[in-house]
Amino acid sequence: MIRPLQEDGTETGALSDAELVALALARPASYVHVVRRYEGPLLRYARRMLGGSGDSAEDVVQETFLKAYVNLNDFDRDLPLAPWLYRIAHNESVTYLRKTSSALRVISAVDSSLLVESAAADMPADIALIQQEDASKVCAGLNSMGERYRDVLVLRYLEDKSYRDIGDILRMPPGTVATLIRRGLARLQELLAPDGSQQGAVRDE
Repeated sequence: MIRPLQEDGTETGALSDAELVALALARPASYVHVVRRYEGPLLRYARRMLGGSGDSAEDVVQETFLKAYVNLNDFDRDLPLAPWLYRIAHNESVTYLRKTSSALRVISAVDSSLLVESAAADMPADIALIQQEDASKVCAGLNSMGERYRDVLVLRYLEDKSYRDIGDILRMPPGTVATLIRRGLARLQELLAPDGSQQGAVRDE
């Protein structure tokens, strides 16, 4: 496997994000190393935001890297790079959906199962059992939820982001993120409950 190198022979994979940004500012051609590091994760996230559309996700990611480059001088290198890039990708995905008048994005059956599997420790055992036995019900439940709940659940349980990173991406305090995740899981439990209802259920707002 060929590893990306700087001109002095240093492997760029050994550099921190802050060092990659500094390198890109000093030598614009080095921005390609930022792209290589985050292209895969951002493309995966954009596909989840857009309902699995490959071509549109690639367009969103391309625009994300373009906007990030234009604003690279304004990036605070004391902060992590990933949430900043994810925030741009999130905003670009929302803009794309609005411009194209697209229907609300749909979480795939595979991602639905992965999400509930990742969240199993935070949910009752009977709900986790439904995930194993009826993936289509899980998928339908997630796709019927309010968008703001899905946003935080996808970032937390599919993208493995911390509450702080999710707050940075969605521009909200970590406490609000925690509340939305808790309410989102409660809403999902309500939708997946064996009897189809749950006392004290959370309604979409």
